[in-house]
Amino acid sequence: MRRLLPIFFGVLILGSQVSAVLATSPKALALRQANGLVAFAPDDKFLTGNFVADEINPTVIFGSVKAFVASRKCPTAWLIETDVQDRLAGAGGVSKPEEFTLYLEEDCPDRVIYYVFIDQSGLTPQQWIQWREKFHKSKAEPQFGPAMSKLDQACKDGCGVGAELRFLQIDGELLTRSPELVLLGDLKFTPIYDLRQQKLLSK
Repeated sequence: MRRLLPIFFGVLILGSQVSAVLATSPKALALRQANGLVAFAPDDKFLTGNFVADEINPTVIFGSVKAFVASRKCPTAWLIETDVQDRLAGAGGVSKPEEFTLYLEEDCPDRVIYYVFIDQSGLTPQQWIQWREKFHKSKAEPQFGPAMSKLDQACKDGCGVGAELRFLQIDGELLTRSPELVLLGDLKFTPIYDLRQQKLLSK
């Protein structure tokens, strides 16, 4: 009997994995394959951290990433690009990236939505702008300086940020509207902090 227990539990685990795959729509599976995406389990620090939804000039801070996931109406899954997953695992001695992209897949009957997040949970506001200086050079301070000072104050007020919702894709097509406007308008997702007024709204 004892010898059969490991086999029994193994069948249960395999069965749950197969069920998860079967629950994913063909359209979602096709998009994953086309974009080189695989399932991923984000760090709790990222999931429990707050996020913004505008790269250059965020006006509000939203609550935790986990709360946003819970607010979605359709089944969700976290995905990551295979090469980024290898970098995070240190494959080939490659160093861990300062920030990296994660895809929250929402698999609805009529469409598949990707909420494309940037995991910045390891960066302070100062490191956030220093990282951008590597790419934007002299434009970094004029573009991101005001946002950095506001985010720094938000940290002091207990509303630090560990992620950014960079953009949205619907059925593989990039949505041109600002993710912040989509969350505030279409999704009615309530922010917790007003960066313009430097004011806590809720938590």
